[in-house]
Amino acid sequence: MKVSVVYAMESPILLNCKVDEGCTVEEAIGRSGILRCCPEIDLKKQKVGVFGKFVKLDSPLKEGDRVEIYQKITRVLDDDDDDDDD
Repeated sequence: MKVSVVYAMESPILLNCKVDEGCTVEEAIGRSGILRCCPEIDLKKQKVGVFGKFVKLDSPLKEGDRVEIYQKITRVLDDDDDDDDD
C-alpha cells in the first residue's frame, strides 16, 4: 500500500513509499528513508501523527495515510511581549 511521510520543518519534506499491509508508523518512517535525509529527527523525543492527529509509533497505517513528524514547538518572546499585564 502507498503512504506518505512528512517532516514538518520550514520547508517540509514529503516522501511517498510503499509498505506492507499492517505497517506501523515507525516502520513507514524507516522505510521512507527520511531518517537518512534528516538525521536530526529523534523519534524518542518528537511527536508523530497521521493527518494532524497524534499517534503512537506502533499505530497501524491504512492505504493513503500521511505520517507526520513534528518539530518541538518553541515560542520566542519579542521585547514588548512579556508576561506582565501592565
